Amino acid sequence: MRRALGVLLAALAFASTSAAEACEGRLFAGGDVLGAPLCLPAAPKRIVALDPTFSLGMALELGAPVVAAPMSGMSDKALKARAEAAGVADIGTFEQPSLERVIALKPDLIIGSGFLGAKAQEMAARIAPAALITASDWKAFYLTLAEVAGRADAARGVFDAYQSRVANIRARMPDVKVSVMRITPWDFQVYLDKPGAYAPFAVMREAGVKRTAYETSESGPGVKRPDWEELAALDGDVLLYIVGGANDSDRSGRHEQVISNPLWRMLPAVKAGRVHRVDAATWMEFSGLASANRVLDDIERYVLTTP
Repeated sequence: MRRALGVLLAALAFASTSAAEACEGRLFAGGDVLGAPLCLPAAPKRIVALDPTFSLGMALELGAPVVAAPMSGMSDKALKARAEAAGVADIGTFEQPSLERVIALKPDLIIGSGFLGAKAQEMAARIAPAALITASDWKAFYLTLAEVAGRADAARGVFDAYQSRVANIRARMPDVKVSVMRITPWDFQVYLDKPGAYAPFAVMREAGVKRTAYETSESGPGVKRPDWEELAALDGDVLLYIVGGANDSDRSGRHEQVISNPLWRMLPAVKAGRVHRVDAATWMEFSGLASANRVLDDIERYVLTTP
């Protein structure tokens, strides 16, 4: 099977021509896409998404004709249900999508995150025009995907209601600090408030949520991995924490071990009863405007109500 797949991919590669030569669709020369310039279909009809987060969620919100995505192991049940209702086929896991299934679906466009890398882009491009988007800002990713998928018209004003809601929340933000951490089976993770922060934390920043000094940076890596003693630096008035998702920390006993530990119980927010578990699907599988609004829901529910 693998040998046959390799022969087929080689044949597809041999038959392909470069995007700059004889493009009969749209020549996409914009930034934030691996391999540009790319020759893309003028109006894609069969799109395969290679990631079940940004690419799948945003494409569906834009009304793009997605035919398949790697949905095995997704924890965002709402997005998975929406995809299945739209007829999106499952091509396996994000880490190991089935190329055989992708080829059989005969896509005319493949989209995905630039996180997958240049080799993935080259392999996907042997099957169909492939645009892997490298924008780290979630809104920039959204608008680039809209262009790539031929849905630029659908993206006009797409953030208007969101921006109005953000402005309203920012105007009501109390003078409190918020800590956020993720519990995994092997460590703690703190996604920082910084330029280019991962999407849900960028939403927090935009909404005016203040993080602690330990959780704020203007440069460098976007994630810290504190040890047990360093947890004391998470001294916000409110503590939001994430469990589960793409790992089994909600089933392995790690969650219970952490919240029963004296070092956890000494955190100011825990002692004050202002500690709240938030949904891993929303915070760690962020997928577009629906996710952004669920983050804002959590901010309104847990931060704006702080005494």
